[in-house]
Amino acid sequence: MKLASGAYCYTGVRAFDAGLPTAVFIHGAQNDHSVWGLQSRYFAHHGFNVLAVDLPGHGRTAGPALRTVEDMAAWLIAVLTEARVERAILIGHSMGSLIALEAAARAPGVVIGLAMVGSTYPMKVADALLKTARTDEQTAIDMVNIWSHSSIAHKPSSPGPGFSVLGGARRLMQRMSALNPDQLFHTDFSACNAYANGEAAATQVRCPVLFLFGTKDVMTPPRSTKLLTTALAQGKVVQVDAGHQMMAERPDAVLDALFGFARGAVEAKGA
Repeated sequence: MKLASGAYCYTGVRAFDAGLPTAVFIHGAQNDHSVWGLQSRYFAHHGFNVLAVDLPGHGRTAGPALRTVEDMAAWLIAVLTEARVERAILIGHSMGSLIALEAAARAPGVVIGLAMVGSTYPMKVADALLKTARTDEQTAIDMVNIWSHSSIAHKPSSPGPGFSVLGGARRLMQRMSALNPDQLFHTDFSACNAYANGEAAATQVRCPVLFLFGTKDVMTPPRSTKLLTTALAQGKVVQVDAGHQMMAERPDAVLDALFGFARGAVEAKGA
């Protein structure tokens, strides 16, 4: 679905129904809506509207990439307003989780659930990675891609026989660079590194919260999340046996956790 503002949202090939709650999927740095392929399609065919967004400068949403998490959250809220979403469950991965947190704090009347996948706060990025992103983006992509996965050789239980989880993620990041050559990688990771409003935003969140962490995640390791989980004390923590890109490594486990949480959030709201 392409909105009048130019924002692209994948809907799971289902028409928007104003009577249903809306699951809003927000991708991470150097990614697009496709990272939520299995999860978004399932939600769309099991009682939810789906808006899996492409952030500005990513995928099918044109324009320059936004440079701060706050600006991305404001953009997301504008998309929800334009789409006339009344009840939203925000599901964000990595950078997308910070966007979801900030948006949930700003729009408490609309957001009825917040799922933070592969998240931490502060989400600091190594100086060496930021420097490499400026001077050699392909090497930076390779660095992050290796760190984001638990193995270079996934078991047959991954999405399909012969399917390369690592290779698919690498090609997606390369495609984002080709679509937006204006140092998109550096812009995204700098936004994560600079975001400093997480604790303040957390105090404004009143809805149910899910933290979904990968036990083998070295990008946002579970041990680094204490500040975030303490600030959002109402949150439930679920861990899956995966690295940072858990939606691809353990798609079914991620889906089960997210769908169960979303249904619970809708029931808690009584809507």
